[in-house]
Amino acid sequence: MRAKVRAVIHALCGVGLCWAAASHAATPPTELEAQSRALERASQAVVGVQVLALEDARSIATLGRVRQGSGVVIGADGLVLTIGYLVLEADQIQLVLDDARTIPARVVGYDLATGFGLLQALAPLRIAEVPLGGSRSVSNDESLLVASGGDNGQLSMARLVSRRAFAGYWEYRIDDALFTAPPRNDHSGAGLFNSRGELVGIGSLVVADTRADARGDGPRQPGNMFVPTDLLRPILSELRTRGTSDASRRAWLGVNCVEQSGVLHVVRISGSSPAELAGLQIGDRILAIDGTAVSTLDTLWTRLWSGGPAERDVTLEIERDGTRQNVGLRSVDRAQAIARASGV
Repeated sequence: MRAKVRAVIHALCGVGLCWAAASHAATPPTELEAQSRALERASQAVVGVQVLALEDARSIATLGRVRQGSGVVIGADGLVLTIGYLVLEADQIQLVLDDARTIPARVVGYDLATGFGLLQALAPLRIAEVPLGGSRSVSNDESLLVASGGDNGQLSMARLVSRRAFAGYWEYRIDDALFTAPPRNDHSGAGLFNSRGELVGIGSLVVADTRADARGDGPRQPGNMFVPTDLLRPILSELRTRGTSDASRRAWLGVNCVEQSGVLHVVRISGSSPAELAGLQIGDRILAIDGTAVSTLDTLWTRLWSGGPAERDVTLEIERDGTRQNVGLRSVDRAQAIARASGV
């Protein structure tokens, strides 16, 4: 823990959060001390998350059975916020603390709509929780702290490159995702903190281009995508009491697509999913859903979820080997297709 604290102080004074440098030389020492303490608390609130998935979990095919990442303590009762895919279909969970303790935990909530995962420590953590900050108030000129936990936890500074909607290939979409640079590979569940030590995002992905218009000219800017904590505030009580949000009751096809030059290509199909049962194939091009033409992941997923109940008939117009055809599917409620450990 001492090494992590020293790293925070070094980051404060050496990378740009220390307002006493350069043009901010007049900032009172007490303010610098307060910032230092806030970021020290933030770094100490980040823990490692080790997960063993259920033996029959569908997610093993893409995420593996053994998973490692991070989480952030946001409740005095040992509530930990992480990224949902780490704890999807989890059987066993351990929290790894700075003082070498490991604490068992259970899944409190997994929210499909946002991608957040919520854990409850099953023994006292003795770690102070961090406050949630306003992710919409983060500015592009503000230095941010990225912190991961566990045995190899690291700290680094980052800057916000853009804020925009994000649509993922795995039937996922959120508004106001935070895109930062430079990239971190230990991003899964890592905490993104503002200069006041408030949590503003949870790490999700490495992305090839963080710019607002990734199709524009100029060199790519690789970095990370963080799920903004502003998406957590309205649903936190739901996650604690029900394990999910109302928005997570949505149609699921079990298909992964990538978007290339305005064309959606099927690249993976989940086993025993509606897509597999309907005969969809890797390489198919999706042209329309329920009569609405689609050329972006954003449009495809939005139309899928807004078209009716979670379980309903869906028609995809596809192109296969140069021939157009319609494929009928019966979508399912994604939450019902997720395996859970006994008693969860």
